[in-house]
Amino acid sequence: MMSKPVSEIYWGTFQHPLLLHPLHLAVTNQGLCRITWPHETIDVLKKWVNRRIPNAFLIQNHNQLSKYVQQLQEYFDGDRKKFTLPLDLRGTAFQTSVWQALTQIPYGQAWSYSDIAERIDNPKAVRAVGTANGANPIPIVIPCHRVIGKNATLTGFRGGLDMKEKLLQLEGYYDYTKKGHARFQF
Repeated sequence: MMSKPVSEIYWGTFQHPLLLHPLHLAVTNQGLCRITWPHETIDVLKKWVNRRIPNAFLIQNHNQLSKYVQQLQEYFDGDRKKFTLPLDLRGTAFQTSVWQALTQIPYGQAWSYSDIAERIDNPKAVRAVGTANGANPIPIVIPCHRVIGKNATLTGFRGGLDMKEKLLQLEGYYDYTKKGHARFQF
């Protein structure tokens, strides 16, 4: 009986003064596959890897993550507007189409969930777009924070509305109202 192949997943952390806690990053041989939010622990990363990449072996290795950490550092320092990292997206076809659309939102701008649904040629899938946006495994690099309600309010965000606002302000985007609620307003 043959055993299943084991995938090596390299992980490490990224810390910046704008963040209260570190981000945990995971990288496969294909590219970046997961970034946690500051309020999420290493256990969140481990559970995600176990669910999405069965038989994976997590190896802490900061050298394997150096180019990813460097680009995040440049972004948080205000010196990078676009990421040029290889990604290893783990999701459904619909989710990956939404995540690809998110990468098209320019730095310092925001689109609505409806805008994303139109962009993927599925204008009636607004709520599904919101769900896929919330399941984004690579936040910041795939800029789910650049999606706001159609009425320009901040809306539900897995990273927390304070983090969403912090990232939008880092990019110089202030054209929103803080009246948003933690629940989705598409």
